[in-house]
Formats: sequence, C-alpha cells, structure tokens
Amino acid sequence: MNEGEIIMDFWPEFIASSWGREFVAGGFGGIAGIISGYPLDTLRIRLQQSSSGSAFGILRRVMSSEGPAALYRGMGAPLASVTFQNAMVFQTYAILSRALDSSASANDPPSYKGVALGGLGTGAIQSIILSPVELIKIRLQLQNRSHANLQEVAVPKGPLGVAKSILKTEGLKGMYRGFVITVLRDAPAYGVYFWTYEYMREQFHPGCRKNGQESVRTVLTAGGLAGVASWLCCYPLDVVKTRLQAQSPSSQLKYRGILDCFSRSVKEDGYCVLWRGLGTAVARAFVVNGAVFASYETALRFLFNNGNIQAENTI
Repeated sequence: MNEGEIIMDFWPEFIASSWGREFVAGGFGGIAGIISGYPLDTLRIRLQQSSSGSAFGILRRVMSSEGPAALYRGMGAPLASVTFQNAMVFQTYAILSRALDSSASANDPPSYKGVALGGLGTGAIQSIILSPVELIKIRLQLQNRSHANLQEVAVPKGPLGVAKSILKTEGLKGMYRGFVITVLRDAPAYGVYFWTYEYMREQFHPGCRKNGQESVRTVLTAGGLAGVASWLCCYPLDVVKTRLQAQSPSSQLKYRGILDCFSRSVKEDGYCVLWRGLGTAVARAFVVNGAVFASYETALRFLFNNGNIQAENTI
C-alpha cells in the first residue's frame, strides 16, 4: 500500500471516530478565533508592554506610522499552529473531563467538577505548544517599522525568521522563555473557561448539555462570556508573561524572573500596570471565543449528523 492509499484510508476512519471529530471541529474553532480577534490581540500586547497611552492612541499611532498590516503582524505563527493546537485542546478536554471524574456516566455530559478539572489539565498540557508560538507572536507584534528601517539586516522577518533567530542566539531554552508563567496562566484560565461555557450554555438553554439543541446565539454568548471570565482570572499573569517574553539577550534583560518582573513592574508603574489592556483583552475575548465555540459546535454537529445542522441552530 502506497502513502496516498494510507492517507485515503486514514482520514475517513479518523473522522468517523469521536476523537477525530473533536480534533477537526477544534481546528475550525481555532482558525475562526485567530482571524476574528488578531488586531485586538496586537493592541493588547502593545498596551501591556508600554507604560502609557490608551488603546485608541496606540491604534491611531500604528495605523498612521505602520499601516493596517501591522495589526496582523505575527499572525502567521499562531495561524499555522492554531489548527493543531486548538484541535488538541478540545480533544484533550473531552478526554480529561471524563477521565478526571469517574462519577459521570458515559451517556451523560461531564459533571461541572470534571469540566473544571479537565480544563485545568488541558491548559497545562497545551502550554507546551502555546508557549513558543506566543513568544514568536509577541516578538513580531512588538517590532515597529522605524526599528526595522534602522536595523534592517538585524531584524528577523516573519515567524520563521524570528524562530531561527531565537534558536541561534538563545537556543531551545530561549524558545521556552516564559513557559512556567504560561502554565501558571493557562491551567486555571482553562478550568474557568470550560466551566463557564458549560454552565452558561445550560443556563441559557436548559438541557442542552445533554441533547445538544442550543441555538447559535446561546453558543456565541456562552463562549464569549467564557472567554471574558478566563481573562479576568489570569490577566495580571498575562501581563507578566508578555513582559518576560518580550525581552531577549540581544537587548538588555530587564527582569530576572516571574517575581522580579511582577515586583519591578508594580514598583515602576503601580498595581494598575497589571491590568493594562484589560478592556481590549475582554472585548477580544468575547468576540474570539464566541467565534471559537460557534465554529466548533457547528463543525462538530456537521460531522456527527453527516451535514445535517439542526434548524434550531440559526440565530
């Protein structure tokens, strides 16, 4: 059997399995999330790294000096990996939410305890993939045109260029700069994320966790609220993560670690610095995670129902 025949045999069998459907649907959700929220993510990163200025001020400055394309700088790295990453997130969550709570029967949805524990474990595991991707994304988002013009040769271009530069100057350890803070951020955030989504969709549409008959409006709203709740619970850690990952040996290292970054940031800019960019992050979270869950649920039902989406799923 040649390679083409193996692939042709593999995909139908993979999609036919529950794991395969979760994987593919998660990939669609991830792509929708990246495309819908990336400009707001760029503003969030720039707000976190700066010590002054509003989101509108930064947006106006970026648009006038760098052009609209700057808001999408670095999108290639997460977009290239997001299908696999998000697919793994939803698949890992589906497995862990049941494995970590044996009290739930196979015919019932996972308990809220299983949902929270599954999300916690999923957040920790997916950080292995996410940490290098976010490092590259942050380095690209913080590049500016004036800096690139002054040091055109020295500034790496694109996700692959940044990745090669990091590996060359900092090694594999450099690719995982900020890994610990990423785990500390994502483990509780994903626990809150999935718990909020499951809880809110059930409140909006009682019984939907078991029968899967909720509307797209319910999924969009529950997904959006889940994203907002997850950011609220971890945002100060995200600010610290951004500041740690933004620095590199080529520039002077300002922070020695997580605690040093936290204490120095607060000392220099006050406690409010830990919430810089929160408004932008919350707005992005609602849009992105509504899109993620709507795309995920739609793709999942399409795969399970052989293309027959329930009529109730229209807004």
